[in-house]
Amino acid sequence: MNHKPSHRNVHNRFKLNGNTYSYDDLHEVACSFIKEGDLYHKEIGDFLMDWIDSKDDIVFQTSGSTGSPKTIRFPKQALVDSALATGNHFGIEIGNRALHCLSAKYVAGKMMLIRAMILGLELDIVEPNGNVLSKNTNTYDFAAMVPLQVENSLSSLNQIGILLIGGAATSTQLIHALKTKKTKSFITYGMTETLTHIASMSINKDQTIFSTLEGVKISVDERQCLCIDVPYLGKETIITNDLVSLEGSSSFKLLGRMDSVINSAGVKIIPEVVEQKIYSLIDSNFFIGSLPDKQFGQKVILVLESDKDKENLIQQIKDESILSSYEIPKEVYHLKSFAYTGNGKLMRSKTLKQLLNHI
Repeated sequence: MNHKPSHRNVHNRFKLNGNTYSYDDLHEVACSFIKEGDLYHKEIGDFLMDWIDSKDDIVFQTSGSTGSPKTIRFPKQALVDSALATGNHFGIEIGNRALHCLSAKYVAGKMMLIRAMILGLELDIVEPNGNVLSKNTNTYDFAAMVPLQVENSLSSLNQIGILLIGGAATSTQLIHALKTKKTKSFITYGMTETLTHIASMSINKDQTIFSTLEGVKISVDERQCLCIDVPYLGKETIITNDLVSLEGSSSFKLLGRMDSVINSAGVKIIPEVVEQKIYSLIDSNFFIGSLPDKQFGQKVILVLESDKDKENLIQQIKDESILSSYEIPKEVYHLKSFAYTGNGKLMRSKTLKQLLNHI
């Protein structure tokens, strides 16, 4: 394609579940999904109806993992430009076969549809459940999943050429497992505000640093939080609450969330950094949080997603000598289940509130 497509263009190589569709066909496809399909088909149909209406912009809703969900309006052309940037960054080619296994209720699921239509991909749609390859023996050049789907698909993951992982934190255990696969796996960094990823980190190359997509500009504010300028969004600088260290003009290391930082006895502790250090000692989902404390102001705690007591866990952590005295949890708490967003992202604040109701 020698010219930049508009949102009213559909690539002539685009296929959906094996069938070729033009832009003019999308209304019929959307109606069929809405009237005859399951819930995930209806979500796709609803999005396609919004895509082909007469408006030049479209409204998305954020996941609400770090606050109240909010709506954001984007020019439809920005979605097209985002899809083109993804294609260039990951080397996706016309005619590649792609798997759609994410809910079209969220930005990642919507953008997979746009990428397929704009880049000319052959897109297969499956139900966005926890195990999307369990009954699927097809091979795919390209797919995007949340970490839970990846964990449940490890035995079949070699069916996928390029895999993007996002939507929630990727555990160190999962990263190690992915290194044994032929699949080229990437952890992505992004959010609804940036129309999914603006940077990626290769798992296979043992990278710990995110590299931005072409044209994306990054900087930090006085808090050392990441600031992003995305040329195709045409908006003001996006200021995040993600603590980073810049490793160059187009790369950064993600440290943690500013709103998760714990101030214990005047020492600032980044929970995600502590979690990274102790992951190998804990065999259940967990996170580092804090509770008010008269002596320390905030005391560091370890919260496990488990209904079983983990005896002597704090002592085990101490014995490893991998944490400073300030980072060592003062208490261990248990919850049967954590609070997650609809796309599997841990809601730390809400989970801590649940904990407070139990203690």
